Amino acid sequence: MIAPLYSDRPDAAGRFGAFGGRYVPETLVPALDQLEQEFEKAWNDPAFRAEFQQYLVEYVGRPTPITEARRLSEDTGLHVVIKREDLNHTGAHKINNAIGQCLLALRMGKRRIIAETGAGQHGVATATVCALFGLDCTVYMGEEDTVRQELNVFRMKLLGAKVVPVSSGTKTLKDATNEAMRDWVTNVRDTHYIIGSVVGPHPFPYIVRQFQRVIGDETRQQYQDRYGRLPDAVVACVGGGSNAIGFFTAFVPDPSVKIVGVEAGGLGLASGQHAAPLTLGQPGVLHGAYSYLMQDDDGQIIGTHSVSAGLDYPGVGPEHSQLKDSGRATYTAATDEEALDALQWVARKEGLIAAFETSHAFAVLHNRDLFPTGTRVVVNMSGRGDKDMGTAAQILKL
Repeated sequence: MIAPLYSDRPDAAGRFGAFGGRYVPETLVPALDQLEQEFEKAWNDPAFRAEFQQYLVEYVGRPTPITEARRLSEDTGLHVVIKREDLNHTGAHKINNAIGQCLLALRMGKRRIIAETGAGQHGVATATVCALFGLDCTVYMGEEDTVRQELNVFRMKLLGAKVVPVSSGTKTLKDATNEAMRDWVTNVRDTHYIIGSVVGPHPFPYIVRQFQRVIGDETRQQYQDRYGRLPDAVVACVGGGSNAIGFFTAFVPDPSVKIVGVEAGGLGLASGQHAAPLTLGQPGVLHGAYSYLMQDDDGQIIGTHSVSAGLDYPGVGPEHSQLKDSGRATYTAATDEEALDALQWVARKEGLIAAFETSHAFAVLHNRDLFPTGTRVVVNMSGRGDKDMGTAAQILKL
């Protein structure tokens, strides 16, 4: 039985159990109400769903395949299969949500789009879809992330987006999100904010989950078609958590399937230099929602560290917080060093270059406490590693 705290969708107050809700200025409440109403109408409209699906197939390139990782399986004593979100147009899962939210924005008559980005993949996906639909696009990105993800900054500019470096705070994803929120408060009448993960005020965590659930729905069907059964476990990296929740959702009703999320352990959990709120954080409010956070005794958000810009965030989606507290999912962490080792391992064994984010998920496959010998595991490869090769080359010096 699934623990009773877990629910498939938020309640009327926008909460998954104790987590979620809306902690926003009054000026945003009408926009959030409109967004919730428009999403519900769209999601229940066969024409909208068909249009969304058509773009996923003809533009994004879905369905993405599952790949049997024979050499990883030999090394670990597991049966490892990989869900290939790296094969999507733009190289990651982020475009699933960007397509859906841009279609929503068009329904609402809003032709200016803003977004935040860390690793740059959500920014690239948003810029790509805005180019496709002829929408104005502004992307906020932490100044530190613009340096370590220079290639993605160029890609966004090439696609016609305005990239705004954010120099406040830690100059990373948290601060980029702060600036995007400020922009939206000021320009809410003609602007739609495409949040890239399952964070933020209701209804964003639910909307992003629904647009990303195609990952898990495909995987579940593909695995059953190929192997005649469900996997024993599914694994994904977790920052804000959109790739993971989109992947996990299809398997939550099946108690036989273990769900494992992997956070950024940074320089080690004992060092304090990490981004693992589910592993070591406490519940609090950030960016309009109540969820697990990295914070001090006074409730102030503390700095994070990860070699992965996409996981370098002090919070996590409220649905992940509920999955943790309900006991339905297990969350752990992998360090920078473990992720870099996994990057090389997967490249040399399978010819696949994973993003730094996904490398955290691969890093835990050697953990026998999580995965006893013989376990049938599916890893969600949320993105490819092209964007990280400059940083990897500097660190690894191969």
